[in-house]
Amino acid sequence: MKLIHGLLAAALLATGAQAQDYSNRTIKFAATGQEGTPPVQGMHIFAEKLEEQSDGKLKVRVFANGVLGGDVQVLSSLQGGVVEMMVWNAGNMITQAQDFGILDLPFIYQDEEVLDTLLDGDVGKMLTDQLPEHGVIGLSFWEQGFRQLTNNAREVHRLEDIEGLKIRVQQNPLLVDMWEALGANPTPMAVTELYTALETGAVDGQETTAPFILGSKYHEVQDYLSVTRHNYNPQIVLIGKPLWDQLSDDEKALIQKVAQETAVEQRRISREAQDTALAEIRASGNVVTEIAPEELERMQEAVAPVIREWAGSFDPELTSTVFDAVGFSLD
Repeated sequence: MKLIHGLLAAALLATGAQAQDYSNRTIKFAATGQEGTPPVQGMHIFAEKLEEQSDGKLKVRVFANGVLGGDVQVLSSLQGGVVEMMVWNAGNMITQAQDFGILDLPFIYQDEEVLDTLLDGDVGKMLTDQLPEHGVIGLSFWEQGFRQLTNNAREVHRLEDIEGLKIRVQQNPLLVDMWEALGANPTPMAVTELYTALETGAVDGQETTAPFILGSKYHEVQDYLSVTRHNYNPQIVLIGKPLWDQLSDDEKALIQKVAQETAVEQRRISREAQDTALAEIRASGNVVTEIAPEELERMQEAVAPVIREWAGSFDPELTSTVFDAVGFSLD
């Protein structure tokens, strides 16, 4: 009888193990970020977790450093089924779904715990629910942190110091409006072209997070960094709908679970990397300027019309939820 029970238990365990419907496949996961930056570190963590939890069946091949093209090109490849996954700046999804622009409203996001709650909860769902009709699925939100301003022309201490600077910005109309309001000359450009543009003087500067500046070596071709924290930079992990529609329910559930598990670890890595990267950039010889609170307030006031204008283009429920959470009022 004990033998029969033992054989039955083994059979049930085997049946349970086989219940997960995983196919052998390799997923191409792309980013324009450099190896060593927090989003790319997250990609590698995701790859390790997914392979381990699928018993080696679901493998991920990471393509960093923009080797598969710029963000817009990779997104198109994702929608067409050429690339399966990507991670990029969530606000840039405004080109697909207007409401994503709310993530790029300047200066209003500062509390990381509040941001985590929003993106892991109702706000994140309101946004990702809009994506399937655009050929992609949003799996989770990671982060790149707070963006800072660098340039080669002069130290930026005050709002007036930004006047006339030719600043590379992401290919995002909200950000163009923001930098125009600050007095800069915003120049949309793929990030894969940026290092050369900085080196040759085609643009005076750029704005991204300290770990990305360090990983991309922009500090080698820039002299000044100002700690503006003008935008919080959540990253969205996307999977192409062409692949998603081929996956079993078990595969979908596991990929979603691993992306969300990775978010916790990736955000921790990102937040620890911010101060470390700033210190290394300062040690390299760059002038790192802390902006006085009163000057940050002046910058916030300068972009207030942009916030008011763009807020009217987002879903009212989404806008109300976000503004209530961050303590921001349009009045």
